[in-house]
Amino acid sequence: MPHSVELVDTRSRPSYEGDYDSSSSSESAPMSRFQSRRSHFLLPPDVPSGHSSNASSASSTPIPSRSGSPLPQFLVNSRPVLSTTSDTDSEPATATLLRNRNPWRQERRSWWHISRRSRKRPGRTWRFLNRWAKRIVRHPLFPRQPITIVLSLIILSLFAIFLTLLLMYILNPDKDPLPWRAYCSMPSMNSPPDPNNPNLYSDPYYDRYLGMTTPPFPHEELDALPPAGLFVGVFSTDISFERRALVRSTWASHPRSREGAGDGDDGVGTSRTIVRFILGQPRKDWERLIQLEMEEYNDIIILPVAENMNAGKSHTYFSWASINAWVPPVYMKTPVAPPLFSYSNASHPPPPLASHDPSQAWQDISSPNPQPWVRPDFVVKVDDDAFVMLAELEARLRLEMHAKPPLHVSTQRPIHRRSDTASRHTNGSYRKLLNVMSTNTYPTFQEQDPLIYWGYLVTNRLHRFMAGELYALSWSLVDWVARDPSVKELTRGAEDKQTAKWMKMHPQAEKVRWISERCWIYDHPRAGTVYGHGFLFPSEVRRVRKQMSSALKRLLFSGTSSSSLSSVSRDSETQAMTSLSPSDSEQINPEELLSPYGRTPASWAHSSVSTFHVRYTPPVSDLSPLESVEALVEGSEMSLIRPESPSSLSVTSTRDAVARAWANREGRNTRYEGKRVGGTIVVHFIKQNTWFLETALALLEGEDYTEAESQGDSDVLEDCDSNETQNIFSGQRTIDSLDLPYATYAETVRYGRR
Repeated sequence: MPHSVELVDTRSRPSYEGDYDSSSSSESAPMSRFQSRRSHFLLPPDVPSGHSSNASSASSTPIPSRSGSPLPQFLVNSRPVLSTTSDTDSEPATATLLRNRNPWRQERRSWWHISRRSRKRPGRTWRFLNRWAKRIVRHPLFPRQPITIVLSLIILSLFAIFLTLLLMYILNPDKDPLPWRAYCSMPSMNSPPDPNNPNLYSDPYYDRYLGMTTPPFPHEELDALPPAGLFVGVFSTDISFERRALVRSTWASHPRSREGAGDGDDGVGTSRTIVRFILGQPRKDWERLIQLEMEEYNDIIILPVAENMNAGKSHTYFSWASINAWVPPVYMKTPVAPPLFSYSNASHPPPPLASHDPSQAWQDISSPNPQPWVRPDFVVKVDDDAFVMLAELEARLRLEMHAKPPLHVSTQRPIHRRSDTASRHTNGSYRKLLNVMSTNTYPTFQEQDPLIYWGYLVTNRLHRFMAGELYALSWSLVDWVARDPSVKELTRGAEDKQTAKWMKMHPQAEKVRWISERCWIYDHPRAGTVYGHGFLFPSEVRRVRKQMSSALKRLLFSGTSSSSLSSVSRDSETQAMTSLSPSDSEQINPEELLSPYGRTPASWAHSSVSTFHVRYTPPVSDLSPLESVEALVEGSEMSLIRPESPSSLSVTSTRDAVARAWANREGRNTRYEGKRVGGTIVVHFIKQNTWFLETALALLEGEDYTEAESQGDSDVLEDCDSNETQNIFSGQRTIDSLDLPYATYAETVRYGRR
């Protein structure tokens, strides 16, 4: 008769150590061995194992074969136990229970299981990323072989490079060539007003309601004005010894840089212009060289800051200049006396001179009683990759210093500030100076310090600032920049943009005159940038203005009849030199064209030398060094030699064309139209020493009269006072007109218009 099976709940009755039947004796030995091997460290040796041999197999009621646990204090089991009268049925269940519930296995878990249990459960984001990473890695297309891994890395690198270049192109505002021909012809393009605050920009050569052309430069009374004092700081580094040597031997000391073209002025204009090199703290390997260089040349300034470009070096330079910048005084008497400013009485003994300092300063310091030096009128910041014509720079800043302030910033009228402008300046210096200006006005113009911010104005929809290759601040602005606490918090970042922010923070921001010069500041012809074109001279700009005047007439008088157009332009030669084709004039809206951000035709950016984003190549090969420099001059006959293919001209005909272009080149007297100044001020982006020497040859060297000009009539100048180019529209005002509100100080004294 088969045994009956009954489920017994062991929790309903107490468990005793001896409550075992004889059927469990078969597993008693293994259990004892297990306990002796695994748990001898838990129980003393004399503790009984708890097994009993007293059991009855004849009872009809099954009796549990053993207690619920040999060690109840270490094993907790709350589930019911399945008991049978069969030994074979109970043994597998018990073995399985022991394997699953073995406390010693739990105690001997590996260390990584314990640490995993102690860590917090990862977040949802981490689980999501982990799950998708596993899916990607297990994907059949995921590379697993070495060659596929290498190819995948190459593809990812190319994609990263492409994405970087795409972002650079999107964020770069200089995508299209700039209309430099319009900059040289239209003052509105040269110094466009700010749509948000037009008072920040005042061009003394432009009347926004009448004029369209730039009047001639220089002013006829330029030499009657006392020279301006310029402290020119050239930003350099410890390793740029070669570039400093080139600067010393070229534009810092060359007579044609300091005196001007032709006979010059014997250096009178730049007699108060000082050039110094501005360095940060040199590195250990270069300290010895810099020390020796300072002892030899006396033209290096070491700022108390680590060498950097956009981490505060410019602000440190202006702060240093506000204390230590000095220039020579006015050594000679001029028809117009020097104006009196708030800093005119400050003086200092002459410092040690450099070899490229003005000759007048050397003569004075060797005299028995040398005159003390005074504060500069302008502090100029220059990059060492720029080539500066000092006479040109000083002449323009001299006119700006002596120019009468425009009417809308005159101190005789109350200044009406916009609410948003006033709220933008919250520092203490703003409120203090505003109260002074509201109660104490300057009685005369001489006692008012000029507030001038001069340079190449870069404009786009996000920023408006003077480009960092060269910009000048009048002394009062330098002194304010060094002292104002709010400016010290804006010293990191693009230094030229930060300087523009300082000017807008000035407590008298409406009186700061943003003077831009876009025509005579440009990049080297080999640079290939939007700011680059050939070396520019006044004679070529005269031809450009004639072309642009005809182009403007076609645009502005497009609705008039042909007879009216012919009456406006009477010069058939000028009309033949038009730079706009009919298709250009039809496709471009004149209002859009003349706006600050308007689209300009490609012909306005045309250069006979360079092309944007195209590497420069000489017109023909095998040019001599001087011929290759002549080919870099904008509009020169050498730059116009363009064979359609290398085989289109034979060697003989090519040399004949080159010889003819060289013989027909213009002398310096013709290029400068018989004047001392009026040409290129700065050539920028000179990244190679070869380019630097090319610029020096083009701007500083050459004969005043070529051989062809000397054999013929030496007076080969054009008619520079043509009514057609000077007065396109009726009512045109130039700086020579007494009705112009920007009359110079000399004119106010001469005609009694104070």
